[in-house]
Amino acid sequence: MFEYPVTLTPDEGAVLVTFADVPEAITFGADEAEALRQAVDALETGLSFYVDARKPLPLASKALRGQKTVRPSALECAKLGVYQAMTEQGIKKAELARRLGWHTPQVDRLFDLRHASKLDQIEAAANVLGRHVEVRIS
Repeated sequence: MFEYPVTLTPDEGAVLVTFADVPEAITFGADEAEALRQAVDALETGLSFYVDARKPLPLASKALRGQKTVRPSALECAKLGVYQAMTEQGIKKAELARRLGWHTPQVDRLFDLRHASKLDQIEAAANVLGRHVEVRIS
């Protein structure tokens, strides 16, 4: 769902990583493998700017043939999915907190991509938005 194509560009002995869909996400790596590992953190940071600004998340474009893609970690994908459902439904954080019976800071932590939220909290938030969380290993 949050799988974004990356552009890998050789740059003075390193590899530059950029995302056309998330221009805020930029990083480097010594080689392609390291650049792709660093790209996960850069993507999560870039997407967190949208969450912090309460903007809709950018849609991921389709990868070109042979183009690599990167997605946030599983926990961050779940958080982003709840955030996306909330914004699509026009629900504010205060309303989500009311529906969950939580204090607003708890909802703020739920959408903090650096905070290690518990999966049951993410599931509860998804449920009150009429969604559910699926976990798959592929």
